[in-house]
Amino acid sequence: MKPNLQVTLWPTFDHFKKFATDNRLGGGIRLNSAMMHASELDDDFARKISGSTVPLWFDIKGRQLRVREVIVKPDHLELIINHEVKVKTPCTVLFKAGEDQCRLKEVRNGKHLIFDGGPHYMVHQGESLHIRHPSLVVQGPVFCDYEIDKIKRVVELGFSLFYLSYVEDQRDIDEFREMIGKDAQIRAKIESKNGLEYVAKQWKKETNTSLVAARGDLYVEIDRPHQILEAVKMIVDHDPQATVGSRMLLSLVDQAVPRCADFSDLAWLYDIGYRNFLLCDELCLKGDLLGRAVNAFESFRSTYGSSFQLNLPKSWYESKIDKDEPDCTAGVPQRKEAQDAQNSLHESPGSSGDS
Repeated sequence: MKPNLQVTLWPTFDHFKKFATDNRLGGGIRLNSAMMHASELDDDFARKISGSTVPLWFDIKGRQLRVREVIVKPDHLELIINHEVKVKTPCTVLFKAGEDQCRLKEVRNGKHLIFDGGPHYMVHQGESLHIRHPSLVVQGPVFCDYEIDKIKRVVELGFSLFYLSYVEDQRDIDEFREMIGKDAQIRAKIESKNGLEYVAKQWKKETNTSLVAARGDLYVEIDRPHQILEAVKMIVDHDPQATVGSRMLLSLVDQAVPRCADFSDLAWLYDIGYRNFLLCDELCLKGDLLGRAVNAFESFRSTYGSSFQLNLPKSWYESKIDKDEPDCTAGVPQRKEAQDAQNSLHESPGSSGDS
């Protein structure tokens, strides 16, 4: 089975219309509503998505911690977040997909975070944050009131394809399905250690439900960077229909040709079983960058794993050496002979016969 590609966009993007009719996007488009309000899901929104010829998936946020209000003080930063938390302080909070951080000094009333100073970059409303301290407990309902308003609105608009973020328990999916209907499709994003534990201990494949290895946040949430390999493999082992998303083809943000590591990453994901790929990150924010990425993925999709071969010698593709082939090492000095030859180069001038 050839891999399917999906990209992340929003209808207000200038390049949305172009990719909404691109038949290379067999997986369709993921609509990321993290920075949007339910009030924006209006008639204009409905009009802009009406011309799409590829599937549209709506991304709903569950347990993920996000910024609701930014309070900048003269000497420190304060945030109001979407879910109540309990955590032992002081502790480190990560921002910008783990690229920035700040020391959390105090939590007031569960949602009011007070920091010791502030992170290097500005924090904006709607952005996600990560608290990896083992004492962290996220309290309250899975879905905030404003997220429930989004769910009701998109169901009214006829959506039946959904992503659900930060799934950590079967109850997350069950509660969500009660709101969207039994026939709707859910892609459950695994983005934390608790999510990985859910996959390992609770997950059972159900009709219209599949997993997503959401590498963007998952890579930040795990204890050690190299653990992402086992985590991503474990997810597809439990669900062969799983999707893998984020942190792909990112070299195209800075250059026109993908790096070798980008294609090697795609190949490894394909080889361990993934057939559904999702592009995210800053790659999707500009039409020219996304165009490069879709072209690169199409080249990978159309050739990798097929009978396609370069015009290279036939022997390069052989899996073993022909026993009848001549010994290629004939005439090459072996270890002792090579050492003797090396020693002869360092004989003293007196023993060389020079006058």
